[in-house]
Amino acid sequence: MTATPPHNGPRLFDRGSWPEARRIGDILRKETIGGVLLLAGAVLALIWANSPWGDSYETLRGFTIGPASLHLDLSLATWAADGLLAIFFFVAGLELKREFVAGDLRDPRRAAVPIAAAVGGVLVPAVLYLAINVSSDGGAVKGWAIPTATDIAFALAVLAVIGRCLPHAMRTFLLTLAVVDDLLAIVIIAVFYTSDLSVLPLLGALVPLAVFTVLVQRRVRSWWLLLPLAFATWTLMHASGIHATVAGVLLGFAVPVLRSRQAGGPDAGPGMAEHFEHRFRPISAGVAVPVFAFMSAGVAVGGVDGLGSALTDPVAVGILVGLIVGKPVGITAATWLVTRFTRAKMDSGFAWIDVFGLAVLAGIGFTVSLLIGELAFGVGSDRDDHVKVAVLTGSLGAALLATIILRLRNRTYRRIHEAENTDADRDDIPDVYQQSEPVRPESV
Repeated sequence: MTATPPHNGPRLFDRGSWPEARRIGDILRKETIGGVLLLAGAVLALIWANSPWGDSYETLRGFTIGPASLHLDLSLATWAADGLLAIFFFVAGLELKREFVAGDLRDPRRAAVPIAAAVGGVLVPAVLYLAINVSSDGGAVKGWAIPTATDIAFALAVLAVIGRCLPHAMRTFLLTLAVVDDLLAIVIIAVFYTSDLSVLPLLGALVPLAVFTVLVQRRVRSWWLLLPLAFATWTLMHASGIHATVAGVLLGFAVPVLRSRQAGGPDAGPGMAEHFEHRFRPISAGVAVPVFAFMSAGVAVGGVDGLGSALTDPVAVGILVGLIVGKPVGITAATWLVTRFTRAKMDSGFAWIDVFGLAVLAGIGFTVSLLIGELAFGVGSDRDDHVKVAVLTGSLGAALLATIILRLRNRTYRRIHEAENTDADRDDIPDVYQQSEPVRPESV
């Protein structure tokens, strides 16, 4: 494979360093397994909701449990959305901080492309949705953020089927884009989907959050100290009116990424954030997200007539257009603009069809899209049911289109993948990564 010429500007689909590629590969394997479980949970929910026993599914979702004295007597569906997804966003917070501190996003030149792509992938679907629903009644515009989210677990589950030889750089680009997408999603939820804000509980949440931060910054790992503080932060955040998943992100941001100088510094091994990530990512990918999918995806379609009625609702049309058209257009256009007005170059062996294929795949919006739909229109409402049908249909359509596009480049991907895994000198480091490693930050 021809060596890539030196280039000082940002590079699109740069494979990065071997330690980072190996770490991301481990993350993607776990998320892929989680994606399979997510799909299984969603399919099971759909089958149950449309079976003769569909009423029992709704009864299960509405079953209330929890201490009423703390205002936590919530339905199982709410516990899944507010509680389990807080674990998902905690892991997202850990990953996002690590990317900015020790990963690809710490270099502004390398971060520019995936950040711009994520922003474009949020703005264009939102604009298209609003254009379709601006004159609709019933508060349809409240769902503008539904088609803006990318479900990385679902997308990786599709990649596991269609793209076993997808190059590391493309998988890294998709993961980085999704991480930034998660940050934008949680900001949108906190700012635009908080209706009644209670200041005292919000201020109260800062106390256990501050204690949690002090302990983890001192590298305390005792679960019997940290878990009660995390639960107190989540409880008070829930009581404040801000969606409780925000607490998960804030707790993730509090965890230090790199080892302290006293512990040997960055080169002494994984830091606390990676330690927590190893512990909680399997719970997030294997339990939290699949259970949420099971509790949220079940919708009684009502046959062909019901499906037609749901998909002709302007809300559903806006979601479909946002996911299938807005996402790929926004991501591709933003990526092109960055490469057009900066010194960014496409890495050797790749083409713009690869960017577009990943952009189409990013139109798979599931977990966060369903969550925003519930926040916008209320759990169990007719519009919420239409949102579920549209999100499922749009995600399936994006998956099929991405399959077709990426399959067209399968021969090229196999060649790059083979080069990325060739280790002629048998030193457990692929030969393409035998170059000077980027300088690591000292401490955070």
